[in-house]
Amino acid sequence: MGTIFVLAAEAAEHSGFGLNLDILETNVINLAIIIAVLIYFGRNSLGKKLQERQSQIEAAIREAEQRKQEAAAALADQQQKLAQAQTEAARIRAEAEQRAEAVRASVLSEAEQDIERMKAAAAQELSSQQDRVLNELRQRIAALAMQRAEEQLKAQLNEDAQRQLIDRSIAMIGGR
Repeated sequence: MGTIFVLAAEAAEHSGFGLNLDILETNVINLAIIIAVLIYFGRNSLGKKLQERQSQIEAAIREAEQRKQEAAAALADQQQKLAQAQTEAARIRAEAEQRAEAVRASVLSEAEQDIERMKAAAAQELSSQQDRVLNELRQRIAALAMQRAEEQLKAQLNEDAQRQLIDRSIAMIGGR
């Protein structure tokens, strides 16, 4: 403020009130006046702006903390769901293994039964083939025996022996 009085005094000495064209002196005075006006009038608006900015920052921090808490709760919920899913997967796996073991035992049992049936069928087939072969052999042996007997009879029977044999056969048929 002292500078203003000095300037006013100098201006009065030099012919009263006038224009000071000295750039250095006028800039300092103008700056001082502008700063004083800004401080006087801008104090309230600047304080309000700073207070609004501070309240916005505080609201943003509260909102971020709330989001953090929500995210932590969601993470805990998802971890719990993951643990439940893992437990369920282990249960399903154990159940599937039990089923697989039961199916394996069932398949083995059926395979053993099939093997026994196949053995029984093979034994029966073998027995029937053996009987058939024996029957064929008997028939062949009988046929060969008949053929041999006929050959021996033909070789040993002459006409007299044949007549005697025929007579005996007739007598046996007639005697009945």
